[in-house]
Amino acid sequence: MRKPSDDLHLLFDTPGPRARRRIHIATAVSLSALAVLLALAVRQFAAHGQLDRSQWWMFAQWPVLRFLLDGLGHTLLATAVAAALAFPLGGLVALARLARSRALRAVARTYVELFRSVPLLLLLYVFLFGLPSVGLTLPVFWQLVVPIVLGNAAVVAEIFRAGVLNLPRGQTEAAHSLGMTYGQTLRHVVIPQALRALAPALVSQLIRLLKDSTLGYVVSYLELLHQAKVLGEYYHAVLSTYLVAAVAFIAVNAALSRTASWLESRRS
Repeated sequence: MRKPSDDLHLLFDTPGPRARRRIHIATAVSLSALAVLLALAVRQFAAHGQLDRSQWWMFAQWPVLRFLLDGLGHTLLATAVAAALAFPLGGLVALARLARSRALRAVARTYVELFRSVPLLLLLYVFLFGLPSVGLTLPVFWQLVVPIVLGNAAVVAEIFRAGVLNLPRGQTEAAHSLGMTYGQTLRHVVIPQALRALAPALVSQLIRLLKDSTLGYVVSYLELLHQAKVLGEYYHAVLSTYLVAAVAFIAVNAALSRTASWLESRRS
């Protein structure tokens, strides 16, 4: 069974002893520089009182932790709902782009190009200010989720379409030779294989969804970053509160990255 590293060897020569030595030296220098920068940052934090007990004592109180955990729960809820809507919608748009109808392909391509080009922040402002001006006001949760869905569905559509186009043509031709129609071939042969191949990429897309949810402050959605802002201003400990929120985001993103790596190893 071929491994991903086998394909990489087709593109790059295996490093020799001198190249490996240079790689090790560059890695050591980079890690040393990173350690120095981290030490300088800690020193500056200490010099400005950011490591004092007054900046951290509140995180030992359960009401404060519950306040942040509620924000994290809202963040994960928005991410999960957005993913549950964006992934199927992206799949449908990808199928429309692969359809035989020229008009359907044109509509799907217009959607993808439009929502890949428009910044998410601008979409949020449209739902926050534009729609209410014409008499349509969505709940705060959907003012955040719907723009995220529209933007990420366009990205998912291109990921899915690329995965379908990268499948070996022989399998499609074999399905046609068995008498399957175009729709049956997509449903029974192409789509299941594309989903298995794209599972790591789709899990990685969840990281983008998670980061997009931090724009919830625009619509006053009580996600983690919004809660950290409120808490930091209340206790006059903005930096320490944002650092705690950053650790929470890093932990969730690390779990998603590990899931993507596990799926990639299972696929290989």
